[in-house]
Amino acid sequence: MILLDESHALGNAAGTETEFGVAKGSEQGLAGVRLQNALPRARVIYVSATGATKPENLSYTARLGLWGPGTAFQDRDAFLAAMEEGGIAAMEIVARDTKAMGLYTARALSFAGVEYDPLEHKLTPDQIAIYDAYADAWAVIHAGVAAALEAANIVDPASGRTLNAMAKGSALSRFESSKQRFWSALLISMKMPTFFQAIETEIAAGNVAVVQLVSTSEAILDRRLAELSPEERAHLDLELSPRATMIDYLKSAFPTQQMRVFATSDGSLRSEPMRDEDGNMVQCAEAIARRDALIEELCAMPPVPAALDALIAHFGTAKVAEVTGRSRRIVIGNDGCQKLEHRGARANLAETQAFMDGQKPILVFSDAGGTGRSYHADLGCRTADKRRIHFLLEPGWRADVAIQGLGRTHRTNQSAPPVFRPVTTDCKGERRFISTIARRLDSLGALTRGQRQTGGQNMFDPADNLESDYAREALTQWYHLLHGKKLASVTLADFQSMTGLKLIDDDGTLLDKLPPIQRWLNRILALRIATQNAIFDEYMGLIQARVDAAREAGTLDVGVETIRAEQVIVRSEQTLRTDPVTGAETKLLRLELHLRPRVMHWKRLMQIWEGTSEIAYLYDSRSKRVALKVPSWSITDEEGRIISMCQLVRPTGATRMQEIAMWASLWKDIDRDQFQKLWETEASEAEAKVEIEIVNVATGLLLPVWHRLPQDDVRVWRIDDGEGTSILGRLIPAEAMADLQSAFGLDGTVDLTATEMIAAAQTGSGIAIPGLGGAMLATALVNGTRRLEIRNYRPEDRERLKARGVFSEVIQYRTRLFVPLDRSNEVVDAIVAMTRI
Repeated sequence: MILLDESHALGNAAGTETEFGVAKGSEQGLAGVRLQNALPRARVIYVSATGATKPENLSYTARLGLWGPGTAFQDRDAFLAAMEEGGIAAMEIVARDTKAMGLYTARALSFAGVEYDPLEHKLTPDQIAIYDAYADAWAVIHAGVAAALEAANIVDPASGRTLNAMAKGSALSRFESSKQRFWSALLISMKMPTFFQAIETEIAAGNVAVVQLVSTSEAILDRRLAELSPEERAHLDLELSPRATMIDYLKSAFPTQQMRVFATSDGSLRSEPMRDEDGNMVQCAEAIARRDALIEELCAMPPVPAALDALIAHFGTAKVAEVTGRSRRIVIGNDGCQKLEHRGARANLAETQAFMDGQKPILVFSDAGGTGRSYHADLGCRTADKRRIHFLLEPGWRADVAIQGLGRTHRTNQSAPPVFRPVTTDCKGERRFISTIARRLDSLGALTRGQRQTGGQNMFDPADNLESDYAREALTQWYHLLHGKKLASVTLADFQSMTGLKLIDDDGTLLDKLPPIQRWLNRILALRIATQNAIFDEYMGLIQARVDAAREAGTLDVGVETIRAEQVIVRSEQTLRTDPVTGAETKLLRLELHLRPRVMHWKRLMQIWEGTSEIAYLYDSRSKRVALKVPSWSITDEEGRIISMCQLVRPTGATRMQEIAMWASLWKDIDRDQFQKLWETEASEAEAKVEIEIVNVATGLLLPVWHRLPQDDVRVWRIDDGEGTSILGRLIPAEAMADLQSAFGLDGTVDLTATEMIAAAQTGSGIAIPGLGGAMLATALVNGTRRLEIRNYRPEDRERLKARGVFSEVIQYRTRLFVPLDRSNEVVDAIVAMTRI
């Protein structure tokens, strides 16, 4: 037997394709796969609290049978392609079906009873000024890098062509990674005032604080100490600021090496490192001068303290237990001077015990300090009566590590679950960091628990995920609007200058391959706050327009959706497939659902919206209905214009509407008392209604037949009656039933109702009418009016159809048959009955 503990460490076993090419699989992951292949008869157990954050991470689970002979996917590439097309919903099915087949028992952290209370720090005017100053500094550095590349002959100054791609790539890669580390550290440092106040409030309330972060500034400290003389080490005066990241980049990675230009055999120009007569590298004097000037300018800017050191400096080592991988740190002595304190191998154990015993009310831990430790309110510890307030100060880049860190304060045998408080700022660019973690948390929940919501436990809003298909499409549109001079936030020339992103060729035409979303987000983060906010308002408006359209079209991928019914009646049940090993079945159910609308009563409405500015009480004289008009987020149209939107909240739902369209509508203002009476009357009427709907559901084991189910809509639904009946599966559209029955040898075994056929005709391209030789029921636009038409009918069936209520009309020398809309159900029922005779 092979037991692979913490198996998520093997997640990069297979190479994956990125924008830079194919990434090689990790040696650790490949070793795990080779071990399994070398012992084909051994049983394998994978143990992990966070098995995968994306489908590629399952590449080490070779024994799960996700692809290969006897499955729905020929190989791993086919499996990954299906998961990408199916989105998060497909990943949820992977988890659920492999569990049903007994191949996968996913363990994930349970967050039952946990409370979530996000903490947002609003940047002060002084902080915004500091942020803007550093944004300007990075712009200067960026210009300096570009000039240095030209001065060193890495880039041709005349044409702008790259002469040495490797040298340029190395320089820019170091530049961008340093910039990302700097902005992450700067934003964390700026949260400190609100963060410190929140900790003090929690401690005063009798709770204890646990702080989770990633960066400890140990590398910066080591570099600073290495530069000091013995006299300087005796009188320490070190600054461990994120600014050091910028200085270190300039000292170690700024391109200063002189390159020699030469012509290749085909006449093109290239460059290579220049050496003197002794073989030493030649340095570019101009590049060195630029670097030194930048360092002098940056060192004169205001420092920003590192988060961990700021926390310890504010509360003191007597109150803060540090559980990190640092072997030494700078502390402030009783005389107010800096001292270098060494941390022994058992320091983390002692600090953890001091926190659990109540000697220190604050504990801060990093990735290295979090592994294998517990900080929860254990019933056996002296602080079992103190609730843990877990501040997620820095989530980092890995969702699995972030979630495991959260699990350190939430374990079994605890007196009370913790409160999780992710700490953010109102800087729009910070979504760059939140986006990555939010996207991976969605996938983590889907691939481990079969439900995306369990990954991040709703700590981050779905809108934080800026790496979705909607976000990518919106970015492409944003580029085109910028090129077309239709955006108010920034001009094309200024944007290219500030970010260094090349969007157009020499002719001024937009490039075919534009910068991807991750690179765009990285560059946006380094802009001034006002510019960031303006760009993000336009960009988020484009995303929202696409999400609205997808939601209206019913194609929005939101994972497992729930249909709550008053009663679920199984009209028919057929087995599509039986697993030969486990006996698990795939079934086709035809269900009659008794649906009662969800109704919002007046009291709940006021709890949500009372006191909100810009609300209005509206009444429609034609429909005799009421709606509460409330503010809503704007969208950006295809021309780059910001479109103001409002939301109309009704007793049974809500719709979004353009503000300008309100002027032409029949919605008019009425007084609050009259509105309340009409609202309560309408809510009572809606509660008394029960609608009956017939649906077809493929349920049970879906993964083995995934490729044989309709691919137009891969959403997963849960049908629940609240009394123990819960059915999970894929809804099969009426128009796809014929193909499904044929694929599984069930020809004609399920008869659709007239309502289902009409609905299918109105929402799709048409549906075949059984027994009419290929005739289709579809919608048609005739003289601006939507009609229900019977197409491809046989000439001999025309009179039979007309006898059942269909009427004919000659249009452009062709006799067409239409179903009267006011009697559509009755007529279609008669036609279906006719074909059964």
